Amino acid sequence: MKFFGFGSSLALAIAFTGSVSAQQIEHVAITDSIHMLTGDGGNIGVLIGDDGTFMIDDKFAPLTEEIVNQVKALGGETPRFIINTHFHGDHTGGNENLGELGSIIVSHANVRTRLVDGSEIKAFNMVTPPQPDVALPIITFTSNITFHLNGEKISVIHVPNAHTDGDSIVHFGTSNVIHTGDVVFNGFYPFIDTDHGGTVKGTIAAVAKILELADGSTKIIPGHGPLADQEALIAYRNMLIIAEERLSKIKSNGKSVDEVVADNPLTDLDHKWGNGIFKSDQWIRIIFDGV
Repeated sequence: MKFFGFGSSLALAIAFTGSVSAQQIEHVAITDSIHMLTGDGGNIGVLIGDDGTFMIDDKFAPLTEEIVNQVKALGGETPRFIINTHFHGDHTGGNENLGELGSIIVSHANVRTRLVDGSEIKAFNMVTPPQPDVALPIITFTSNITFHLNGEKISVIHVPNAHTDGDSIVHFGTSNVIHTGDVVFNGFYPFIDTDHGGTVKGTIAAVAKILELADGSTKIIPGHGPLADQEALIAYRNMLIIAEERLSKIKSNGKSVDEVVADNPLTDLDHKWGNGIFKSDQWIRIIFDGV
């Protein structure tokens, strides 16, 4: 089963290194002006209108031309603004190309720091070098920032220590649409980057923030997976709460990660959540430092 770019336990590593397939970028129309672009890497959100194209994340560098062509086919132009929801390469890989085309890149301050300094994700032995100036966000914020474009009030809201230490969610208040970045992996266990400030409790708190903004009609664009809704997000939050409660209790007893994995504390969740990137034993090793 393939979830928009992640199809196996190895696929996350492939995604971060930027190895992409010839998979076509496709779109899901959410409103007349807001679309989700799928394919390899993280899901993109796009708002199109007379004030210019507003885009959330930009996948990998090799896909930039195809992404821009898809945007133009939908009636937009090269993005005027790009929001980086976090620093990972499957969401920021197109920054350099789009920066060269004149797009204004915006992010939380920690995203710029990671891109300036380069990063290493030890769980996957992945090292990303520092990015050139043209790929860097030129506007940063520490809490929230608001855009008023194409008849939309767009709130970009920092959610601390969730998937990383620089995550933002994007709320289209007029149209009742939310892009979650990688705070949400719809339908499967999420990657939480504990090397860069990610925590399970922070992810739960971020999902709670999204649910405060959502109602039964809200369309939710996850970082990975199909378009979601309030019901799907509640189920995802409940899974995270169960996992955190079980793992924190075992961890408080002084058990090592190997001992925890041997106890199989989350196996009962695998039938619903273990069909994406990780099974529960793999996932525990990924998130244990963030419990």
